[in-house]
Amino acid sequence: MARLALLSVSNKSGLIDLARSLVTEFGFDIVSSGGTAKTLKDAGIPVTKVSDYTGSPEILGGRVKTLHPRIHGGILARRDVPQDLTDLENNQIRPIDLVVVNLYPFEETIAKPGVTLAEAVEQIDIGGPAMLRASSKNFANLTVLCDPEQYGEYLQELRQNGEASLDFRQKCALKGFLHTADYDRAIAQYLSNNQQYTLTGQQIQSLRYGENPHQTAAWYQTGSNPTGWASATKLQGKELSYNNLVDLEAARQIIAEFTDSPAATIIKHTNPCGTAEADTIVEAYQKAFNADSTSAFGGIVALNKPIDVATAEELKKTFLECVVAPGCDGEAEKILAAKGNVRVLILPDLISGAKETVRTIAGGFLVQSADDIITDTSKWQIVSDRQPTEKELAELLFAWKVCKHVKSNGIIVTSDRTTLGVGAGQMNRVGSVKIALEQAGDKARGAFLASDGFFPFDDSVRTAAAAGITAIIQPGGSLRDQVSITAANELGLLMVFTGVRHFLH
Repeated sequence: MARLALLSVSNKSGLIDLARSLVTEFGFDIVSSGGTAKTLKDAGIPVTKVSDYTGSPEILGGRVKTLHPRIHGGILARRDVPQDLTDLENNQIRPIDLVVVNLYPFEETIAKPGVTLAEAVEQIDIGGPAMLRASSKNFANLTVLCDPEQYGEYLQELRQNGEASLDFRQKCALKGFLHTADYDRAIAQYLSNNQQYTLTGQQIQSLRYGENPHQTAAWYQTGSNPTGWASATKLQGKELSYNNLVDLEAARQIIAEFTDSPAATIIKHTNPCGTAEADTIVEAYQKAFNADSTSAFGGIVALNKPIDVATAEELKKTFLECVVAPGCDGEAEKILAAKGNVRVLILPDLISGAKETVRTIAGGFLVQSADDIITDTSKWQIVSDRQPTEKELAELLFAWKVCKHVKSNGIIVTSDRTTLGVGAGQMNRVGSVKIALEQAGDKARGAFLASDGFFPFDDSVRTAAAAGITAIIQPGGSLRDQVSITAANELGLLMVFTGVRHFLH
């Protein structure tokens, strides 16, 4: 008797090619439901509708289709248990060898603006998770696929061995359970209005150690499909460490601010020691490196444009821990190979990041939405008598984007869309201002200063002016804002309030 496959998918990517191979190469019979059956029929692939196979029509507007003994009996039957085989025969149930199921797009639905509770509830899949759990449980006897990315590997198993190996079936079962667990987590979190928050992950690899050699660490991916750093391609270099990954994410967050002009950033201990925009990616990297070449040694580099030959030649001139970019041309890859220890990663999507940040505390954890607000310069207030030119506004925007990613109290000094001085993580803003200005030195004359918090006193304004700073951008919002504004006007400075602060603790 031909093998039987049950196909019932919401995401129809790769469906037709898979079904056609199952029928023409391996002689499978296919049972399918609803839209999946229509898709296969329209493609000329022979298919039996679930309702015809079970003898029971779909009811309740399609809510009940696959919840039937002929379906779940075929999935759950153990082929080495005589009573199970007898039950199949007595009830005219065929054993099912392959279950291909993915679920209604619940998370995609609730992510839409204005979605109603009723709309969300209709996207809670019932039959899909039941089939996934049943077939995952019985992996000893069948294969379950819940992701189109698995289709090619499954067909390769059939071509090589005639059937899927036990190891492959068990791996697929694990993915099925992870998929349903993640799905249920999303539903529970939504219906509880985020009163229930569950964080789950699949371990990608154990790491040599954490921040320090005496700390254990591991790397997990969230969700059933690799995204973010889990989807990056490592072209070369040693294994990534805990600190590498933390710094890479800090670098990604900064470079995600720059989507137009070529930009580069160099990170040390999650703070930027150099960030710059330019007309070409090699110029951007050179400017970022020269901003603080001492700190750049052993740094983490992120580029928002693919690595070309000229940039590769510059990158190999110094010791770097990691480089990440959205691409790398072949000749550049050969040049970088001369520095075999540097980790070179390709992450095409450097923009998309986590929607929440999670931090553990004793007895629990804190969750907040990501600080991914898009800067709206139309809401800025020019609070000084002096008004900015378009070029000055562009420089202030650059400084503000970078300052957002400097540990509080954060101060940035910039010029020509390049950081000149960075004051990070100080216990008071005055100290950060002094560090940033000292690092900038004589280059501070005519430069711009950004602060992640307001100036409640005029001391930092006067210190900045004495060093030659020409413009200051800050959130504003202090009861003593007027003190700083008065000082700016007295000293001829341009001062802008953004109305938004970006503390980074």
